[in-house]
Amino acid sequence: MNYDTFWLRYLRAHARPLTRALHYTGPLLTLVVLTLAVLWTPWLVLMAPVIGYGFAWAAHFCVEGNRPETFGYPLWSLLSDFRMLALFLCGRLGPHLARAGVPP
Repeated sequence: MNYDTFWLRYLRAHARPLTRALHYTGPLLTLVVLTLAVLWTPWLVLMAPVIGYGFAWAAHFCVEGNRPETFGYPLWSLLSDFRMLALFLCGRLGPHLARAGVPP
């Protein structure tokens, strides 16, 4: 599988808006925690993955009802989390969702 194929599969695994919203929350809070780790105490770095993956996995298990892509493709999944967030923040996620066959 190449990354483009994975990206479309990743978007289909995040079809519900609430799933995507929880995925946006995780990375954003992770960036806040990492910033606080630099400014305050390095021990907060240990919380970054718990926060980031906690929101994402809750979304998959409780909202989407599917298995997180992290289990099969951890690096591509992490990259895709931030890619989806960046596209959302720039207002450019819609065409990618449409290409994957996911309603916006």
